[in-house]
Amino acid sequence: MNESQRYQAPFADGGTHAIDEEISRKLLTEALSQGGDYADLFFEYSVSGSYSYDEGILKSAGRYVSMGLGVRVMKGDATGYAYVEDFSMEAMTRAAHTAAQIAAGGTAAAPQRVETRDVAARYPVAASTLEVPGVEKKELLARADRKARAEDARVVRVNASLSEEIRDVLIATSSGRLARDHQPLMRFGVQVIVESDGKRQSGSSGGGGRIGTNYFDEKSPEWHAEQAVRQAVAMLDAQEAPAGEMEVVLAAGDSGILLHEAVGHGLEADFNRKKTSNYSDQIGNVVASELCTVVDDATLMHSRGSINVDDEGHVPGRSVLIENGTLTGYMQDRHSAGFFHTRPTGNGRRESYKSHPMPRMTNTMLLAGQSDPEEILKTVKKGVYARKFGGGQVDISNGDFVFSLTEGYLIEDGKLTAPLKGVNLIGNGPDVMRKVVMLGNDLEVSDGVWTCGKDGQSVPVGVGCPTIKISSVTVGGTQVGS
Repeated sequence: MNESQRYQAPFADGGTHAIDEEISRKLLTEALSQGGDYADLFFEYSVSGSYSYDEGILKSAGRYVSMGLGVRVMKGDATGYAYVEDFSMEAMTRAAHTAAQIAAGGTAAAPQRVETRDVAARYPVAASTLEVPGVEKKELLARADRKARAEDARVVRVNASLSEEIRDVLIATSSGRLARDHQPLMRFGVQVIVESDGKRQSGSSGGGGRIGTNYFDEKSPEWHAEQAVRQAVAMLDAQEAPAGEMEVVLAAGDSGILLHEAVGHGLEADFNRKKTSNYSDQIGNVVASELCTVVDDATLMHSRGSINVDDEGHVPGRSVLIENGTLTGYMQDRHSAGFFHTRPTGNGRRESYKSHPMPRMTNTMLLAGQSDPEEILKTVKKGVYARKFGGGQVDISNGDFVFSLTEGYLIEDGKLTAPLKGVNLIGNGPDVMRKVVMLGNDLEVSDGVWTCGKDGQSVPVGVGCPTIKISSVTVGGTQVGS
């Protein structure tokens, strides 16, 4: 397969695996032949690549192709699912027939007329990184390596990486929807290790999104190298974290991962349909500080979590989940929306054609407040400033969480003083949301690095928040499972 074949839309007219309304109708008719209530088809063709540059050389490079069709049939609360990696009509019909068996013995139903729906264009890309010669991508990685080593003599190791993907999807449903999307994705990262007087620390920086090579016009490989070295060097002199209840200030941007994990998952409708979320039956109730408005917004241009159409064929938008502290809604897929007698919000997402869709976040954000970030810091006598987060654990049923920081600082008399190591933030998501006492006017969305896992499926997401002051969080302690 040559380069030009790889990057054309394979399911469009003239594509390598052209799918039109008539083919979709035939497959959906077969899927409903045993009496299912609803059926959908999810066609996917993806090309991805990865590069790793370590110890001054290109250590690995790979290119991968994946393609297939997933067929879902629903009958009441029961779901039949089958997938196939062969786009011949015979193989696709067989998959539709297999999925149809969930409703075996019922009366066949006819799908509605399938019509193509227009979708937005939230990530136009003039040239994806997959179309760039490998030697040029190697040079991007080498530039980061050279800059990191030149930045500080204490740098002893540098790893730079690039991952890239183009994903073409087509969704056709028995309710008459047919939608296509072409989804680019790129992520660049730099990790460094510094060593001094027997102490070693690491630092990292990365970013990307649904964007092409123009990403590096704003944030060059050298910029990411500088940030990674800055973090690692700062942490060399880190002191042990204080322990106990204290004020915590979360930095704008990537701190939104705490919101995503400790609050966002609990607002996905399937957990609430099953009543396993702390937010079940809470719509209309106050669940956070009145300063807090939380949205899930798939419309951000070029953001990692943005989508033009969800994996059920619905066009997503901007869903307000918590407004001025009051819970107003959940993120809905088709199944949960039916249960709650509401409309899907365009949050039905799946990892691939092998997976069934479920409610998932896109770009989840706590919106900005009115306070100046510097003024927020000045109000803290003694506390912790959380700049970058590492791993964490969350119990969806009650919102209890433990998060570790990869970069944090002590706040003393309104100023950042000593860097801290071994910082864990321990608390409860809904409780922390009620303790938000100041919000900055500096809303920032993460720079394209986060991937969310749920029930064995991973999807790209975005997070965001302004500077946040929380009146009391447990700091320190030993990280334990929740």
